[in-house]
Amino acid sequence: MTPADARRREEPTPDDATRRKSPAASSGTRRLQPPGWAEPKGYANGVVAEGRMVFVAGQIGWDEGATFRAHDLVGQTRQALKNVLAVLAEVGAGPEHVVRMTWYITDREEYLANLRGVGEAYRDLMGRHFPAMTMVEVSALVEGEARVEIEATAVVPAGTS
Repeated sequence: MTPADARRREEPTPDDATRRKSPAASSGTRRLQPPGWAEPKGYANGVVAEGRMVFVAGQIGWDEGATFRAHDLVGQTRQALKNVLAVLAEVGAGPEHVVRMTWYITDREEYLANLRGVGEAYRDLMGRHFPAMTMVEVSALVEGEARVEIEATAVVPAGTS
């Protein structure tokens, strides 16, 4: 692929504009979906964005006092997402600015058994905004009680706090 071809692929076509109307469009981001690929469920294959980059360190399911109030995956996912959003709020950003997330879980089977609850927690806090995401099962997290850790990258449009 030539550089010119790559630039053309980044430019939205009229079909892209109608297919991808979402809150992300107003945040300066656009989902990347190669033609003919199956539509991902709960994430984006890629995102293009312009603005100031915000990097959120891995957040786990403890509260602002470093206390675990929930000991299950769903409760800790909800709290970890709240923590991500609290960090983003420091620069006036919200879920619509998140372009990438990496989730580390300690038990794949627990995750699969709780998809509905994890999905509800996600939608309650992030809405229907689905950035590029990766999930990895790890043998443990540094904090022994932690069931999930979530990193995020956001792009905040210029002129936002």
